[in-house]
Amino acid sequence: MNTTATLTEPRPTTASVPTFPAHDPRIEVIGEMGPRYAEILTPEALRFLAALHDRFAGIRHDRLAARLQTRVDAANGRDPKFLPETAHIRAEPGWRVAGPGPGLEDRRVEITGPTDRKMAINALNSGAKVWLADQEDATSPTWQNVIEGQLSLLDALAGTLSYTSPEGKEYTVTHDIGGPDTPTIVMRPRGWHLVEKHLRFHDRAGRSMSASGSLVDFGLYFFHNATRLIELGSGPYFYLPKLEGHLEARLWNDIFGFAQDYIHIQRGTIRATVLIETIQAAFEMEEILYELREHCAGLNAGRWDYIFSIIKTFRSRGRRFVLPDRKQITMTVPFMRAYTELLVATCHKRGAYAIGGMSAFIPNRRDPEITERALEQVAADKRREATDGFDGTWVAHPDLIPTARAEFDLAFGERNNQLHRTRSEVSVTAAQLLDIGSIGGQVTESGVYGNVAIALRYIESWLRGIGAAAIDNLMEDAATAEISRSQVWQWVHENTVTAEGRRIDRAWLGEVLAQVAGGLTRFDGDRFDDAVEIFTTVALEAEFPTFLTVGAYARFL
Repeated sequence: MNTTATLTEPRPTTASVPTFPAHDPRIEVIGEMGPRYAEILTPEALRFLAALHDRFAGIRHDRLAARLQTRVDAANGRDPKFLPETAHIRAEPGWRVAGPGPGLEDRRVEITGPTDRKMAINALNSGAKVWLADQEDATSPTWQNVIEGQLSLLDALAGTLSYTSPEGKEYTVTHDIGGPDTPTIVMRPRGWHLVEKHLRFHDRAGRSMSASGSLVDFGLYFFHNATRLIELGSGPYFYLPKLEGHLEARLWNDIFGFAQDYIHIQRGTIRATVLIETIQAAFEMEEILYELREHCAGLNAGRWDYIFSIIKTFRSRGRRFVLPDRKQITMTVPFMRAYTELLVATCHKRGAYAIGGMSAFIPNRRDPEITERALEQVAADKRREATDGFDGTWVAHPDLIPTARAEFDLAFGERNNQLHRTRSEVSVTAAQLLDIGSIGGQVTESGVYGNVAIALRYIESWLRGIGAAAIDNLMEDAATAEISRSQVWQWVHENTVTAEGRRIDRAWLGEVLAQVAGGLTRFDGDRFDDAVEIFTTVALEAEFPTFLTVGAYARFL
């Protein structure tokens, strides 16, 4: 059965969008109202958020509870597996996903970045095919960032986005929104695990709870912009982060159906690309595509969070699961190679685009030699992806786009994708996805110091509201800090010995932490003391918090 959605039916214009009832008091605004916030937090938009929470908040909690059970199972020695109960889905040859959607036919280079005004303008002027407008890991979820990011997107789609820097430099979008020279916008909401504490939902039973960050980010963007996006020739498109299985994909699909019905647009108009960035999702790629098939455009290889997921899942399972220094975990090690090969083959089997991973390098214009060496590495990475059959890739800086595009242009020829390459020869086993021990490598003292330093510097930046932080010529986001702190936790837990013969224990890590913190350049308003406290909690305590951002958000933002 071919389930590809058609977009040929008439679509509503702005004038035909129905009117909505007044504000539903079950969504309460706790955060301070800043300039223009009322344009986003309208009574009608808040009623939509209330409807989303009324319908889906309970299911979200069920899915998060299922994650907890999965973690317990993994800790007790039960490995992820290809599900026998969904084997019929994997075996059925006929079904396909909806496909790219208008404006997503060519995704060979996508630029990622937060939604503040300056970064949004830079992304829209970058020449990339797609802009991943990131309300997730590249955005520190301060109340200001959450709502002003929505305002940036609203203004971008209205053609009025501009920014003047403190130094007086003016930034504007140089091409028409919706035109061939401006990227198609794909927005990434926060993951299911995060809440929005500045909005409270009061359910029908009288219980009060923080709103879901996922539903808030999705709901506000969709409600305000879906019709405008359709008018511009694209649509409401989303990247879905950190899914851990097909039932979470089913939840998103149900949300999409409800949302489209709510504003009276055709079902199938939404397009979603799912980040495969957990080991659990890697075993359910085909089922995730199936659940979202009416709305699905593709999958993405979320490489950094995938490594974090591997460490988190197997952190207490013995030394064969201990990974070496972060820089030694390349995309060509066996378990990462199996993951990307399976992703491309799965996508192309079902008509979905396979989007490659991030190149986080930031060119250093003061040091051309560093830039030249890094561009060579970027070209090699993108050449590997293009050769493997990926249909596009990510970069974090506009200067990387020509290098990345050249590799995909060469692979694509006259095409816009590589869906014709079915990769039917690929056969990836569970053992290959879980082949952590064969990576080899070493844990070094410099690797320990590097992890501590990167984590502290990123967390400090995040606490100041900067979620995409330039550190050592790389654009880092929350995934980098998560890998760094989780490796430290695992090394301590497993009594790992460095290549130099140093046993990694809490006492020595305390010394390392003090040394690194003492060597950081302090400045007025820095948050390094808080960063040290957070790092100590998430890396050196006996308990392992599943995400460092959950507790840090609750306490510090």
